[in-house]
Amino acid sequence: MSKSIRVSEDTHAALAALKGDGETFDDLLSRLVAERRETVREGAGLWADSEAASAAREARNEMKRDLGR
Repeated sequence: MSKSIRVSEDTHAALAALKGDGETFDDLLSRLVAERRETVREGAGLWADSEAASAAREARNEMKRDLGR
């Protein structure tokens, strides 16, 4: 089953510029999603061996506490 997605002319032009020779728009969108997922996977765990994760977590918790006042 296929779906139609409405996009603006500008978006269509931008996607067409990214599309490879012989690549359909479906192929392009699938490739972009796969690349995005891989980027997220590559970034997972970057802070595992640093204090950055706990510092970010504490900053987020502090902001939540401040908003709750």
